[in-house]
Amino acid sequence: MLEVTDLHIEIEDNVIPETVVHDFDITIEPGEIVGIVGESGSGKSMSAHAIAGLLSRRDMKKQGTIMFEGEDLLTVSRSRLRQIQGDDIAIIFQEPMTCLNPVKKVGWQIEEALRIHRNMSDDEIKSAAIAMMKDVEIPEPELRYDQYPHEFSGGLRQRAMIAAALICDPKLLIADEPTTALDVTVQAQIIELLRRINRERGTAILFISHDLSVIRSLCSRVLVMNKGRIVESGPVEDIFNDPQEEYTKHLIAAIPKFQKIAPVPGETRKPLLEVNNVSARYKKTGGFFRPGNRSKEIVKNVSFTMYEGEIIGLVGESGCGKTTLGKTILGMLDDTDGAIVHYSQMPQMIFQDPYGSLNPSRTVGWILEEPLRINGNHKDDENHERAIKMLSLVGLDESYLARKPKALSGGQRQRVCIALALMMEPKLIIADEPVSALDVTVQEQVIRLLVKLNRELGIAILFISHDLKVVYEICSRIIVMKDGVIVEQGTDEEIYNDPKHPYTKQLLQSAGYTE
Repeated sequence: MLEVTDLHIEIEDNVIPETVVHDFDITIEPGEIVGIVGESGSGKSMSAHAIAGLLSRRDMKKQGTIMFEGEDLLTVSRSRLRQIQGDDIAIIFQEPMTCLNPVKKVGWQIEEALRIHRNMSDDEIKSAAIAMMKDVEIPEPELRYDQYPHEFSGGLRQRAMIAAALICDPKLLIADEPTTALDVTVQAQIIELLRRINRERGTAILFISHDLSVIRSLCSRVLVMNKGRIVESGPVEDIFNDPQEEYTKHLIAAIPKFQKIAPVPGETRKPLLEVNNVSARYKKTGGFFRPGNRSKEIVKNVSFTMYEGEIIGLVGESGCGKTTLGKTILGMLDDTDGAIVHYSQMPQMIFQDPYGSLNPSRTVGWILEEPLRINGNHKDDENHERAIKMLSLVGLDESYLARKPKALSGGQRQRVCIALALMMEPKLIIADEPVSALDVTVQEQVIRLLVKLNRELGIAILFISHDLKVVYEICSRIIVMKDGVIVEQGTDEEIYNDPKHPYTKQLLQSAGYTE
């Protein structure tokens, strides 16, 4: 069905043209699921977007052939390419919230391809959209049809994207990192949904990911990419069980496993943080909320104690209140109840999206020195020296001070965020999903960096995550949240080996944990 030969992509809008994909080859048979895996910047998404016809024809030079059912997609007319896009070839993107139009209802967006490619009445189109929403397991599709993307959870938004991609029954579905930002249970649901679509509809799937575990659970064949080149390809089990290339071995070794890499803290510890019967609400203001109750309770009567130098894991699905609890602990929300007692000063937060939390118009040096300027107790040269020291602690040299966030990779940005959190010498850091958007090798580097800071500086870390493998690696105690409530907490051994609550058991089962 699809045969790509010697695909070569060069970006020409840079001062010096840059080749991002070299001699890319792939074949996909009808009904087959093929994976592409590699680190960020390896060229996997660029290759897939070329197949989907989404690359600019002006500032990119493309050579080779992309033969789809006998037509070369690199040379067909724009009008013919538009006929194929969304009809025969559809794509699901990594971040549904940025790909869905925030001012259009979800049903309207799911229908869009039908309006373009099919001659159907409005009633027929709406019926088809609702049927598709039901098929991708969106609950109450008649109600959800008239809702907006912000009213959907992350998992439901991704299901809406899948529904929009499948509405015209495409022959090839390109899934570009569709589960990266999703928690483990929702990720498992989306994978099972794609597997069912492939089985029942015969839809071929090109699945792109940096998560080798997901690739292994879904795909029959896999291509491994590095620096724009395919370094290895073959049946999934052959690649996993007997990798030939060092890069592939490196990727497989970096997959988080249920093994410890952090030291267990000693018994003689003092309390660092006490959270007593804390509840938190978001006030409903503006047009995004419906009439009725003017606030929504997100965190409900939460209590726990954190001790000096320990790493606690806070786990749960998206929307369970993990991030809200972290913000409440740092005093970032107003509508709260209960008591929060800090036994240290200047606790800090590392956010999930490093690019979104760094000022894009300022240099790294300016960003790092900002909290010291606000505090006002240091001279400029002292601020500069401290910024250099913090960069060194996170593995970056002085040259990064002059760069802006856009000139950094994802892993480098996250290191800058960690350095920023260290500038005020905190004893407590709240790390909110700090590695969920990073590929496995960079993820491993950041995790080991956090463990190093904990071990050498004695910094306690409240580690918020949906990845139970990462939490197992570094946390000595675990707090499990669901629907704003702590359903279970205990030592890592208690939670992983003897879970009491059904929800905890479900999380562990979804993560593939066995004693």
